[in-house]
Amino acid sequence: MSVFQESQGKGFVHLDGDNNAKFLTQETVTFLKSPENFQLVSGHAYVGARGVKRALDLGCDIVICKSCRAYVAYLTLRLAGGRVADASPVVGAAWWWHSWSDRDYDQLAGSLVAGHLIECSGYGSGGNFCEFFQFPLDQLVDIGFPIAEIAADGTCLITKHEGTRGFVTGDVVKSQLLYEIQGDIYLHSDSKADLSNLRIEEEGKDRVRVSGAKGLPPPPTTKAAIFYKGGWQCEYTLNATGYATLEKFKLHEKQIRYRLSEEKELDNFDTLEFQVCGLPETNPRSQLRSSTAIRVIGQAKNRSTLLALTRAFLETLLQHYSGMHGSMDWRLLEPKPYLAYCPCLIPQARLEEQVHVLSRDDDTVSVEKTFSPPAYEDMSPRHDYEPQQPVPLHKFGPSSLARLGDVVLARSGDKGANLNAGFFVREPDEWDWLRSFLDKTQMIRLMDEEWKDIYRLERCELPGIQAVHFVIYGILLRGVSSSARLDALGKGFADYIRDRWVPIPDVFLKRYADTRPQSHRTLRLTNGV
Repeated sequence: MSVFQESQGKGFVHLDGDNNAKFLTQETVTFLKSPENFQLVSGHAYVGARGVKRALDLGCDIVICKSCRAYVAYLTLRLAGGRVADASPVVGAAWWWHSWSDRDYDQLAGSLVAGHLIECSGYGSGGNFCEFFQFPLDQLVDIGFPIAEIAADGTCLITKHEGTRGFVTGDVVKSQLLYEIQGDIYLHSDSKADLSNLRIEEEGKDRVRVSGAKGLPPPPTTKAAIFYKGGWQCEYTLNATGYATLEKFKLHEKQIRYRLSEEKELDNFDTLEFQVCGLPETNPRSQLRSSTAIRVIGQAKNRSTLLALTRAFLETLLQHYSGMHGSMDWRLLEPKPYLAYCPCLIPQARLEEQVHVLSRDDDTVSVEKTFSPPAYEDMSPRHDYEPQQPVPLHKFGPSSLARLGDVVLARSGDKGANLNAGFFVREPDEWDWLRSFLDKTQMIRLMDEEWKDIYRLERCELPGIQAVHFVIYGILLRGVSSSARLDALGKGFADYIRDRWVPIPDVFLKRYADTRPQSHRTLRLTNGV
């Protein structure tokens, strides 16, 4: 659907700005400066809805938004290929249906929000919802997908087909709004949507009204997702049961590192991590409740380095810790190539977008060019601020230590090498508490061992939905296919933070006392916390 060719300059500009930012890995910095030294595999420019609208204007009944493989010439660094942004098909259809102009930014922004709310299908009708346990679990089996009914003014109503499973509620829609955004300004090739005063209101069963999006001219650049050959990786997972579990995993790591050192390969790894997953239940009633795992993952430029990890694992099989066991499938031990990901910026003015129209007899194809946006507006620095006029926390009355998730809902996801997380509440008094309590210092404290000083943290607020939003730059390292994190897409991060114990006003805890998961209602805080 589109073709783009990038300029003949040296290097690329990273999506997140400063190419020397400390949250970028050293390999990413090297790639940005000298991409000709890497083996590029694909590059895709994210394009807007203009091609979709143009195809509909030409009378097309079906529009296929193609994602093309990149063409790369190393000397000129030209790339060809494109993909529509996830919300573009919805924007294009609404744009065509309502005959908006390309300067109707409020309407375009509203349809952009609508597209974002349904782009992940089941996420808009109950999937990936943090409080799913409030509903009969049968309602989350084979759920119906959400529908966006978009009005001429750009407001929309999110619903689903009657008789299908799932649920469309205000909380579900707020959660999806917060998923994989980069702050309170949502970017697209045709407009920018200011989400600060967005309103989400239930109008009835499975009917949620969304309004208040403020539209702005689009940015002069768009995202170019570039993949290159990053090297080789392999991994394996082992289990341990019960007594002295952490000591067992420490022994395993020591054994593996010793063998790799003996083969002089230990220093050749780009990544070698021993990730302990969970802690065993105390006084367990079954072996499964007493079992946890260690995930060992390695990445390196050469396959031979990963083969050394495979050998080290095999050589420990008869000198392992007490009770070692795992699955019988060791296919992940075989080193496999992986792609590294780098999101960059490309000027929109350099894009050449085309619509290929197939005739009804399938014999002829016409090629039509699309038009460029009439105006651009430079991107300002991301909004990043601490609570404005915070309310002293003692004014909310007595507090008790409890899980943050007993009152606060959340959603998180990946933005390349970064992770976004949005936290929201339901009532105005809860909002005054949340925005006053959840500042950057508190967020870093809640992250605990997950926080590293090389990361960068941004914070903003979305008062219209009573949400505090964070972006954590660098936590997913290179992101996507090249991240070594177990939660490589950041989906579980919000649930981790919601499980942290914090002082919560008793009035809020009493308000939701009957809505906690059954498994949490008798649990007591232990271990001296």
